[in-house]
Amino acid sequence: MTLPPFFSYASSSLNCESVALSQVADQFGTPSYVYSKAAITEAMSAYLNALGDHPGMICYAVKANSNLAVLQLLAKLGAGFDIVSAGELARVLAAGGRADKVVFSGVAKKREEMVAALEAGIHCFNVESVAELELLAEVAQELGKEAPVSLRVNPDVDAKTHPYISTGLAENKFGISMEHAYQAYAFVHATEGLRVIGIDCHIGSQLTELAPFKDALDRVLDLVDRLREAGIVLEHVDAGGGLGVRYKDETPPDITDYVRALKGPLAARGLGLMLEPGRSIVANAGTLITQVDFLKTTEKHNFALVDAAMNDLLRPALYQAWMDIKPLEVNSDVTEKAWNIVGPVCETGDFLGKDRRLALSAGDRLAVLGAGAYGFVMASNYNTRPRAAEIMIDGDQMHLVRERETVADLFKHEHLL
Repeated sequence: MTLPPFFSYASSSLNCESVALSQVADQFGTPSYVYSKAAITEAMSAYLNALGDHPGMICYAVKANSNLAVLQLLAKLGAGFDIVSAGELARVLAAGGRADKVVFSGVAKKREEMVAALEAGIHCFNVESVAELELLAEVAQELGKEAPVSLRVNPDVDAKTHPYISTGLAENKFGISMEHAYQAYAFVHATEGLRVIGIDCHIGSQLTELAPFKDALDRVLDLVDRLREAGIVLEHVDAGGGLGVRYKDETPPDITDYVRALKGPLAARGLGLMLEPGRSIVANAGTLITQVDFLKTTEKHNFALVDAAMNDLLRPALYQAWMDIKPLEVNSDVTEKAWNIVGPVCETGDFLGKDRRLALSAGDRLAVLGAGAYGFVMASNYNTRPRAAEIMIDGDQMHLVRERETVADLFKHEHLL
């Protein structure tokens, strides 16, 4: 596989920008997450440039990678933010993001989260049920405020992706069905404390074709036109996120082509475009580095036992996701074999990759590429394992942006009887 941009081999050593990842491992230890500032900047800039002067916002999906330094970088570039909790709102504000460039998504916002968002002055609530609308109206009236609302509709479009990250089918928990959306908009239009400003649609993640996006947009625009005829005029269409990235041999659309395909139909209607990209901005900007502690050969497999595990990077176990694995330094002293890269957690599902052709010795370090999205944010302390450090690379500089947890950190909030 071709290496992601800003990762390259020089003198048999894998670099992130101008820093050897072996140097990162020496200084900060393993397992650690490492991010390229240049890669994040390039991807976000591609979205912002593609949107151009068309009204709207690029709202980075905080759930993909919520490290404060990542959010700070994106805020400085001009990004808005798509959040799904009050905790994510607090992170955005702590990182220097603007509340009026925040959209609040999610299927089950709590009253206190609505209060926090209204008091902060966010741009929009993406609402997914009539019950949520009723609670939001009640909270807004109590605060003497008006909640800007975009309804998330479910267009029943098959995104042809992993079932766990498909969100636009009728069987999924997300959104309001198209047949009930018109009545929901009428409710918002007639309810004190609520103000209609948009419509939202997100059909899934890791999409590698434009056709599902276009199909969903066509269905959404049919509803927009019906609403306009009834005097309910929207300001924007939020087309969600979901653009895929290359992990192995996928060929996702170019960011510019993707944005252009969505902008076109909206311009004729005078509608702004909101997007919520996450994976396509940070996935290939990050890697998880890990050390081979032991090699173990059985009748069936060769196992490389590494110090990273499913608690550090859940995607392979949860989604059966394929992620490329490369050596930090090429080992020319041993013969290449097929290895299963597995961790120390007591689960058969604890693997980072299977049947990988690598030349390995105990003590070698490896990089799991494409780990910038849904990596650290999904990490846990299963088996009482401290979470990894996070490092941002900027040219030839290394910045520790999250310290490694200690074991004492893990139970400091617990109490003996």
